Amino acid sequence: MTTKLHLACEQGQKPLAIVLTAGQRGDSPQFVPVLAAIRVPRLATGRPRTRPDRVLADKAYTSKANRSYLRRRGIAATIPSKTDQDAR
Repeated sequence: MTTKLHLACEQGQKPLAIVLTAGQRGDSPQFVPVLAAIRVPRLATGRPRTRPDRVLADKAYTSKANRSYLRRRGIAATIPSKTDQDAR
């Protein structure tokens, strides 16, 4: 039995959210649960931040579902597209 850690980090490599899954689980389906797990406490009172300013990801996360999720939440994205998807 294997496991896989899905991780969201800030640019300084500080972990913001961690989701542990079975090793055979794909990366792209875990994109939304990882982003949903982000909770950054505010210095003053108030609810924690749950929405990053920008998401940087590799080609594994370029699906339409992931991109539409980011658009709905108003999150900027830097995700390269796959060459076979560019042709369509």
